[in-house]
Amino acid sequence: MRTVHVVKCLLVAIAAAGAPSFAAAQAADAQQPSTPPVPGDAELEAQGARIGKVTIVVKPIFDPAEPGENKALYRLADKWHMDSRESAIRPQLLFKPGDPYSRRILDETERNLRDLRFIHEPEIRVSGYHDGLVDLDVIVHDVWTLNPGVSYGRAGGKDSGGISLQELNLFGYGKHIAIDYKHNVDRNSYTLSWVDPNLLGSRWQSEATVTDSDDGKGQTLLVERPFFSLDSRWSAGGWFVHDDAVQNVYRLGHRIAEYQRNLQDAEVRYGWSSGLQDGWTRRWIAGLRRESAQFALVPGAIAPAALPGDRDLRYPFMRFEAIEDDFETTRNLDQIARTEDLQFGWRYGVELGWAATGFGSDRDAAMLRADVSRGFRIGERQSLFFGSWLAGRLESGSAKDALVSANLRYYRRVGQHSTFFASLTGDAGQDLDADHELVLGGEEGLRGYPLRYQTGDSRAILTIEQRYYTKYSLWKIADVGGAVFFDLGRTWGDSAFGPTQGQGFLKDIGFGLRLGNSRSALGNVLHLDVAFPLDGDSTIDNVQFLVQTKRTF
Repeated sequence: MRTVHVVKCLLVAIAAAGAPSFAAAQAADAQQPSTPPVPGDAELEAQGARIGKVTIVVKPIFDPAEPGENKALYRLADKWHMDSRESAIRPQLLFKPGDPYSRRILDETERNLRDLRFIHEPEIRVSGYHDGLVDLDVIVHDVWTLNPGVSYGRAGGKDSGGISLQELNLFGYGKHIAIDYKHNVDRNSYTLSWVDPNLLGSRWQSEATVTDSDDGKGQTLLVERPFFSLDSRWSAGGWFVHDDAVQNVYRLGHRIAEYQRNLQDAEVRYGWSSGLQDGWTRRWIAGLRRESAQFALVPGAIAPAALPGDRDLRYPFMRFEAIEDDFETTRNLDQIARTEDLQFGWRYGVELGWAATGFGSDRDAAMLRADVSRGFRIGERQSLFFGSWLAGRLESGSAKDALVSANLRYYRRVGQHSTFFASLTGDAGQDLDADHELVLGGEEGLRGYPLRYQTGDSRAILTIEQRYYTKYSLWKIADVGGAVFFDLGRTWGDSAFGPTQGQGFLKDIGFGLRLGNSRSALGNVLHLDVAFPLDGDSTIDNVQFLVQTKRTF
């Protein structure tokens, strides 16, 4: 025992002799050079700092470092998923090494990245500052982009569904390819589609779709270089749409007639701008457009009271638009547990065109389109958004196919996990083309009623919701929310297809579950609603069950 005690004493003495004291360690640390703090955004911009190294950081769908995400199934999903490549992200950036540092440009880049369906919650962070250069990390989270499966929906008492195979980030390059089979109340169709958000690594985009339905065929083609930022100086592009399909006429939710519509629209355009100046972007766009539609009876089907009149409008147009740079981000408003972009600044546009027989049109007509929108902050917890649109033509001194629409959306945060929402939408038509009549029902916002229950040339609908956003997530995949709601709406006026049997204002109440998809490129919110109609005729069900996927809450 005495020998052991001596050995212990020797070891303690050796350790004490060889280890510096705590005070000595502190002094040594004080002599080490420390990394100076990175100045704030305003100071960096005032100093004329420039962007240095830009690093793209792609995080997996499930991060093993996050609580609850280090599970076998999640690791398997990350293994099978092909990560986004740097070449799919870098062309979307609005800056490059050597550019002046600007927080506004970083924020706008984040907004653009949030529009990409194959990534989630992008963030741009300052990773270092040296010699007047600011190093940046562009951090994006991958989502599951291969979407095979069966879809189902129900609204207005009618079922819809389909089978699809979609890859929204092909080999990690950000390209979208999809093969779909869909069936609904109108038709069964097969669709092959392709979307390229950065053609050959450039700012150009392309999109192509081919559809084969049991009542017709359709094709779309789009190639454009959009105004990809507020400071973009030019834009160019064109598109073509062909859609040949049977259109159904409804009264009180029942199909009463059919007709064939062959639609062909096309446009080429070029736009220019002086960029962002004094907080505003102003743009001019000139182009040529064709809007053509021919109509025919469907053999063996009940014909409408009158066929819509054929039209072939070919015209040059000029558009002016202005956008105010006033944006803000939030969460739990129209999405669940996702970053949302709100535009509070003014946005307006006016477009004029002239269709003439000399250009190949079937008539002479002045073409007009206009739009305006703005958001308003009302204290810390409230916001209001307004938008209005106008489209139509002037023929022989009279307005034809003219439609004025307006929408108000009001939000009030009641608590950390609850928001009161109200929306009022109105449409007023003047001598609408027959195939443009307005409808209202289960799919169009009046959730307690059958599909296309009311029709007319004008309509109004009020929606009131109390929304709830929980902190719960099903298997780290679906964020859970809910709502109770009230809808009020009606249509007015008749159309070329005959009386619309309006029945005045219709009301419904209901409640529903919301599941936000945070790990998939679909980015949808699944709505599971139960609605109770408070009006209407005796033939409609007392309870309506709705299953829908929407982009918002």
